[in-house]
Amino acid sequence: MSSIADKLAAQLGPELVLRDEATLRACRRDAWVVSELDDLEGAPMPLPACVVRPRAVEHVAAVVRACAETGTPLVPSGLRSGVCGGVLASAQSVVLDMSSFANVRGIDSRDLIGSFDAGVRGSDAEARANEQGLTLGHFPQSIAISSVGGWVATRAAGQFSTGYGSIEELLLGVEAVLPDGSLLSSGPIPRAAIGPDMRQLLLGSEGTLGVITGVKLGLRRLPELRRCAAFYVKDMASGFDAQRGILQAGWSPVVLRQYDAREVARLFSPYRRNSDALLLVVHEGPREKVEAEAAAVARQLLGAGCEEAPAAATEHWLKERNKVPTFRSFLESGVIVDTIEVAAPYSHIGALYDAAVKRLGTIPGIWNGSAHSSHAYRSGLNLYFSFAVQPKDKARLRASYHECWSAVMESCLEHQGTIAHHHGIGRVRREWLARELGSAGLATLRALKHSLDPLGIFNPGVLLPDVPG
Repeated sequence: MSSIADKLAAQLGPELVLRDEATLRACRRDAWVVSELDDLEGAPMPLPACVVRPRAVEHVAAVVRACAETGTPLVPSGLRSGVCGGVLASAQSVVLDMSSFANVRGIDSRDLIGSFDAGVRGSDAEARANEQGLTLGHFPQSIAISSVGGWVATRAAGQFSTGYGSIEELLLGVEAVLPDGSLLSSGPIPRAAIGPDMRQLLLGSEGTLGVITGVKLGLRRLPELRRCAAFYVKDMASGFDAQRGILQAGWSPVVLRQYDAREVARLFSPYRRNSDALLLVVHEGPREKVEAEAAAVARQLLGAGCEEAPAAATEHWLKERNKVPTFRSFLESGVIVDTIEVAAPYSHIGALYDAAVKRLGTIPGIWNGSAHSSHAYRSGLNLYFSFAVQPKDKARLRASYHECWSAVMESCLEHQGTIAHHHGIGRVRREWLARELGSAGLATLRALKHSLDPLGIFNPGVLLPDVPG
C-alpha cells in the first residue's frame, strides 16, 4: 500500500512533495514557546509524512481530497510565525506549506483593492502596495515573517489598527478550499446583505475549517503626514479613561499605546518619569486632518490631567517596534517568557489589569509581570501582558509558564474580558474557550466543524477543546 506521500507525489510531482528530514523538522511547528522548549529539552518529535508546497489552487484541492480519502490529518501553515501552537504536526500528517503560494494577483488603485495569494509575506504585500502610493494599513509586529492568509486565519490585528481597523475590517474577499475539496470564493464587495457572511467562516478558523488560498484586502492612500506625540499618565486607570475620551469624542489616531511603569522602565528608560505610565499617540492622514486631530487630542489629554512627554519616545517605538529577542535565548538561560493579549470594556479593563498583575506577581521566580494597551476602541481596549519567570529549578519552566497563563486567563474571565484579542486560540487557550463561548457557543462551533470537516482531519488539536472522555 502506497503512503500518503507517495500518493501525493504521483499526483502533484515529487518536486512539490518534500520528505527530507530537514524540511519536515523545519515545517512541523510554529513559534510557540512550548514547542521551542520541547525542542530544547529533546522531547520526542513526531514528524509529518511530508510537506507539500502548492503552486496553484488545484494543488491545494488535490491535497485536501487525498487526505480526505485516506483519513490523513492535514495541517495548513503559512510562515509559521504564530505563538499559540496553531501549527504542530502529528506523526504521519501532511503539512500544507502555503509559503510557496505567494503571487501578488493584483493591485487596483481605483477601487483600492489588493489581491494576494494566501502565502504572500505581509511586508511584500505592503511593498507592492507602496509602489502605487498605497498601503494596507496593517502592521503586525510579525509583518516580515507572517502571511496575509495567516492574518485572516488567526483574525490578526496590526499596530496601527486603532485607526485603520483589524483584519476583519480590511478583508473584502476570501478564497478557500473546503474540507470536501470544493472552492469557496467571496467578494470583493464593499458590503452585502445576502445572509451570513462567508468570510466569517474563515476569519479566525486557524486552519480547522478550510485552507485559505487567496485574500482581497482593502487599501488606503499613503498618508500625507504623520505626527507623533507622547504623554505622561499618573496611572493606568486614568490613561484608559483618557483613551476612552479620545475615541468616544470621535477622534481616530492610528496608534494609541499605553505602557505601565514596569514597561516604561524596561523599554523607554530615557523617557521615564517617576512611576508614571506612558501614552504614545500617532496621527496619520491628510495634512489638515492630522493637524486638527493632533491639536484636539493634545488639548483633551492635557485637560484630563496628562502631561506632555517627549515625542521622541513615540519615534523610538516606531523605530524599534519589531525588534524582539528570541524565545530560545531566554530558555537557554533558564527563563521562560511570553506575551498574552486580551481585551475588555472600559468599565472592566482596569480591574482586569490589576488582578492579572497581582496574580503574576505571586508566581515563584517571576522577573516581570507587566502590560501595555495597544489597540483601543470606543467601547474598550486590549491589554498585552508580558511575563518572564526564572524558576529555581529549570525543570519547572513548563509549570511556571502555565501558571502565568492561568493567572491572566482567570483574571480575564473574572472581569468580563475576552481571552484572545489577536493571536488566536491555537493550543494554549483551548481549555478556557468553553468558558468564554458558553455551552451553546461551543456546541455551535463544534457543529460547524463537524459539518464542514466530518472526519476531523483539518488541523486537529487546534481551537476546539477536546471532548471530555
